[in-house]
Amino acid sequence: MKQYDVVVIGAGNGGLAAAVKLLSAGKSCLVCEKHNLPGGFATSFVRGRFEFEASLHEFNGIGTPENPGSTRLLFRELGVEDKIEWVQLKDAFHLISKEEDYRFTMPFGLEAFAEAADKLYPGGKKYTEQLFSVGLQIREALEYLSISKGKPDPSILKEKYPDFLRFASCSVSEGFNAMGFPKMIKDICSAYWCYLGAHCDNLGFIHYVNMLYSYISGGAAIPKHRSHELSLAFETRIRELGGDIWYNAEVTRIITDDMGHVSGVQINDGTEIKTRHVIANCSPHVVYGRLMDPEAVPERALKLTNSRKLAGRGFTVFLALDRSPDDLGIKEHNYFIYDTCDSVRQYKNMGKLHENSAQATVCLNRAIPDCSPEGTTILYMTTLFTEDVWSLVTAEDYFKVKNEVAASMIDRFEKSTDTHIRDHIEEIAVATPITYARYCGHPQGTVYGYESQYWDGLLPRVMMVEEDHFVPGLRIGGGYGERLLGYPSSYKSGYNEAVRTLRDMEKEGE
Repeated sequence: MKQYDVVVIGAGNGGLAAAVKLLSAGKSCLVCEKHNLPGGFATSFVRGRFEFEASLHEFNGIGTPENPGSTRLLFRELGVEDKIEWVQLKDAFHLISKEEDYRFTMPFGLEAFAEAADKLYPGGKKYTEQLFSVGLQIREALEYLSISKGKPDPSILKEKYPDFLRFASCSVSEGFNAMGFPKMIKDICSAYWCYLGAHCDNLGFIHYVNMLYSYISGGAAIPKHRSHELSLAFETRIRELGGDIWYNAEVTRIITDDMGHVSGVQINDGTEIKTRHVIANCSPHVVYGRLMDPEAVPERALKLTNSRKLAGRGFTVFLALDRSPDDLGIKEHNYFIYDTCDSVRQYKNMGKLHENSAQATVCLNRAIPDCSPEGTTILYMTTLFTEDVWSLVTAEDYFKVKNEVAASMIDRFEKSTDTHIRDHIEEIAVATPITYARYCGHPQGTVYGYESQYWDGLLPRVMMVEEDHFVPGLRIGGGYGERLLGYPSSYKSGYNEAVRTLRDMEKEGE
């Protein structure tokens, strides 16, 4: 069999980015994907006359060609920027919270966001500007840490990034309290917490504020032709660079030699492929628990993997409606709907099967008016389950329970937005954690990798990334890497693991 410099397991976002980077560096690379198309979560599917987006709500770090964000620059470097047509979103989010009686829209743009906060709460501009100032410093500090390769000069950190050091070990709640934020400003500025899947008492301040600053300062965009457009752009680029992608080729084993170094992989038809380097775009639970011989897995790898908590398990209701958004009274692109802005209480309810009352709902037509036939609407309603409650549902009750949960989300949206959509449903599909576990192979159907907690969030993982390198020749990227969950993070994580693999190869004299 042909030998490859690197085999990438999984054609998800991280795996695709890793492959392009490796090929651009002149290495031979094979991507093995168990599905029959690329992308993982970054894909679409068709029901009737509608094409649904499988997972993407909004994408930060894009900016414009003239003022590019970090992800656009990454795509530019990898040669895929010109293969994607982006649509910029108008507003950041529309927040609805029953307990606080909130119902307002927040815009993109630092100044516009601050002005909107000031209208909702006198003095709100001062607080949000203070937060954005800290956010800018956090971003610059993280860039410095990256440049310093984990060995920063303490004097530079103290002199240039004092707020970064001040908040480095804080949770979001601790950080907002230290800044003296009133409740409403906390609620406005923490609305995105569900996008990271951890409540504000347990979510790292550095990670959250870095994400918030990126969203609000640079805006957000989505690919015009669904996230599968991204995946096809990367696949095309891989083939342009001479790389190989094998579909319906599930890796069933990572092979190591007597010295514990990667020596190859085996796929589901028994074929063995020789390589000394593997980048796994999948869960460490899968890598260490299923793909490797137990004696080849270091004890510390198991301890670290088992110490981490699986993040939110996905549940989505995909709806196609036979009326336009205007006819239905759906005015916004992105709705956050909570029973309370107390993220701790809301998070706890998300661990219960029938008490989960949080959802993020997207109307795709408000971003792309012609994404569905004229006079129709595409709507996605998504929530997370913070515990593995779906494993308790019996096979006999599965369809009944999933329909009950879907119905409750539709009811909640109608009551929260004063709309009536139930009688206009033309197509409906429901994805539960069982669905996500089946199609993407993620443990318990998690769609967010490992939960971002302040002890195990962005900063701790960046600082200990090399300590996570347990098996020579093996790197793990994507949503389970040090950048954590999300589209931009997964692409960057795959890219980073490719860079580290190239460095490994150089050290080994390959």
